[in-house]
Amino acid sequence: MLHTNRQKELNLDGVTSENKSRCKWCNLKNPLYIQYHDEEWASPKFEDSYLFEMLILESFQAGLSWECVLNKREDFRVAYDNFDLDKVCSYDERKITELLSNEKIIRNKLKINASINNAKIFKQIQQEYGSFYNYLKTFTSDKVIYEIDRTSSELSDNISKDLKKRGMKFVGTTIIYSYLQAIGVIYSHDKECFMYKE
Repeated sequence: MLHTNRQKELNLDGVTSENKSRCKWCNLKNPLYIQYHDEEWASPKFEDSYLFEMLILESFQAGLSWECVLNKREDFRVAYDNFDLDKVCSYDERKITELLSNEKIIRNKLKINASINNAKIFKQIQQEYGSFYNYLKTFTSDKVIYEIDRTSSELSDNISKDLKKRGMKFVGTTIIYSYLQAIGVIYSHDKECFMYKE
């Protein structure tokens, strides 16, 4: 209840969080999802630590819903050493076994192995470009794209293709499009959503 009251206080325009229109994918019965939609999704966040966390989480989404991953996000953070890139790069068979036995996260061996592999390639890209965001900018020209009702684009095709060529797994064009939306490169709030912009 305190959280709800605080949200009401924060909305100075007189519109409470309860009667705002949101994107159709947002489950209004899940406070965690509402908070993610309102405060994080599509907001530009380009620090490499965040870009790494989201890339790993998005790869776990393959074949599942983002809500499923989001609900386990805090458990993923604990299991993955708060997504410390160097630590994840050094995960060995013992750590993989530990992750596979962790009932609080998504226990898919292919995805867990891919997360470690992808961490190493993420680090290589950082070393090559200075930061992972510098790498992304070679495709985006540091611009925010406004588009809705899509699940892939030429941009996500190109980034996906390059990441796969470098050896990353679970980075198909749909996953990468979802990733670019999440980090704020593609702004996709629905027209009916109170956060819609053109």
